[in-house]
Amino acid sequence: MKTDNPRHVKLFSGTASRYLAEDISRHYGTPLGEVTVSQFSDGEFSPSLDETVRGCDVFIIQSTFAPTYNLFELLMLIDAAKRASAHYITAVIPYFGFARSDRKDKPRVAIASKMVANLLSAAGATRVMTMDLHAPQIQGFFDVPVDHLDASTLFVPHMKKLNSENLIIAAPDMGGVHRAREYAKYFNAEMAICDKHRKRANEIESMQVIGDVEGKDVVLVDDIIDTAGTMTKAAQLLKEKGAASVRAYCTHPVLSGKAYERIENSPLEELVVCDTIPLRKESDKITVIPSGELFAKAIRNVYTYESISQLFIKA
Repeated sequence: MKTDNPRHVKLFSGTASRYLAEDISRHYGTPLGEVTVSQFSDGEFSPSLDETVRGCDVFIIQSTFAPTYNLFELLMLIDAAKRASAHYITAVIPYFGFARSDRKDKPRVAIASKMVANLLSAAGATRVMTMDLHAPQIQGFFDVPVDHLDASTLFVPHMKKLNSENLIIAAPDMGGVHRAREYAKYFNAEMAICDKHRKRANEIESMQVIGDVEGKDVVLVDDIIDTAGTMTKAAQLLKEKGAASVRAYCTHPVLSGKAYERIENSPLEELVVCDTIPLRKESDKITVIPSGELFAKAIRNVYTYESISQLFIKA
């Protein structure tokens, strides 16, 4: 239900996501608020909001990819807004870092995503907005509302342009089966699964394909592409199994280590990502889809008390 809301919306950005925040503010129609980050010689820093936020609905935009400075800067900006008497503070986190640590998979390890959720609440965030969490159940780690946007809203229109009559959706590992199934359901396409076994983090021991991909245009879908080891190995295996073409759609381009080199040398025809994390360098194989308009619409719907789910693509 729309309301005539007398409060002001103010958008601010952390240092790391300034490029994306500017795109969001352009689509929203409100200029970004001014932020100053004072640096000390020992490496400490102190961010400040350079305009009043008293009684305002404040949206602070910052992805929390490495280094951890980005997370801490976001926490300090939230705290600054709280102490300046903002009415409502939404942490807009396009890429929610530390999400891969979402359970105790071995003894004596931290559940970092739960810890970060606690930190955001303690800092003063009254709402969180993010996109394609590594595990959807992380929403339950928060004691404040979470608006979880879906990159399929951006990826599906791009996939439609492929105009493939032999499309098959593939999950690069067992953890991505649910995501792949949703895309397959939308396109009324078949599915394949690349089942992998790891020796340790970022190192694959073996992989096999479940499903028939011969002569098919395969689209791999995932939330994160980090070192690109899994994705490029899956692409190579799919081609060996007779796939006509292999593309990948991954929301968050972490792309660390030898990722760019692996992508360039892989049989992937295209890697499509969102701009939740800035690319370290350009590549002819990588296509970036802007997410600023989607976040701007979501921010507007939060402010006007409208549904966020209307922004999703339904199968």
